[in-house]
Amino acid sequence: MTQNSSAGAKLGFIGPGIMGQPMALNLKKAGFEVFGYGRKPSRTQIWQDAGITLCDSPADVARLADIIFTCVSDTPDVEAVIFGENGILHGARAGSVVVDMSTISPAATRDFAARLAEKGIEMIDAPVSGGESGAIAGTLSIMAGGKGDVFARVLPYFEAMGKNIVHVGTNGAGQVAKSCNQIVVAVTIEAVAEAMLLAEKSGVDGAKVRQALLGGFAGSKILEVHGNRMLSDDYKPGFKAALHRKDMGIVLDAAQALGLMLPGAILATAHLDAVLAAGEGEQDSSAIFKALKREQDKNPQRKAV
Repeated sequence: MTQNSSAGAKLGFIGPGIMGQPMALNLKKAGFEVFGYGRKPSRTQIWQDAGITLCDSPADVARLADIIFTCVSDTPDVEAVIFGENGILHGARAGSVVVDMSTISPAATRDFAARLAEKGIEMIDAPVSGGESGAIAGTLSIMAGGKGDVFARVLPYFEAMGKNIVHVGTNGAGQVAKSCNQIVVAVTIEAVAEAMLLAEKSGVDGAKVRQALLGGFAGSKILEVHGNRMLSDDYKPGFKAALHRKDMGIVLDAAQALGLMLPGAILATAHLDAVLAAGEGEQDSSAIFKALKREQDKNPQRKAV
């Protein structure tokens, strides 16, 4: 199969999860030929209905595709999909590109890229931000790491899935950017939760407070979307707390390796831990608000310091 840098390559997509399912559909809607694999038929039926050709393994996808996208849950999952039994490595050819759109360890990403390079296979790490709604709308923010020429080769396909697409640097740089993103999101959710709690305990209408804040420097997408979730007590996941906690583990591991102290990230992670401990890991990560309220209600006399 001829490898090429045009927008006519055959594409593979592995991982029909909350994010991956609509991302692959957007590639198909854009007119590209897509081969897919997922372990759960309930998640891949919509792909088949849309005209995506289903395969029996990641290796089979790689045999048919020039560029193979992956979007799975965690670092061990990516390693298994690429290097495990019937993994991508067993089907890919020299010149193929693996594009990992999962959120995983930057250090592991660099290792994976080096191992693939030994076989002549390129890698781009391209984690995303924007949640399920952004994946469906094709408006994701995509932060990519890898060689510039390989990024350019993949760019036409990124443009079918996202709007803000940035080549951050070499392999692993995309994952570092995603860690930075998750810090900002988690700490901002923490801040919005604290603000909504202060309003509530002060006997002031939180909806009015949110409305006022949206017009000033405190305004943000987090205040707009997650603030509304907190006020309406609606935690249907746009991004599950359990996955956000996984991402914050990656953040804190990276910080520890660099000798960094990230106190805001540590606090937000502790409240995500409380969410999971309450059995709410499948809820949206804005459930931090509920954890914060429970903590306060258990210690009603605790004073601010």
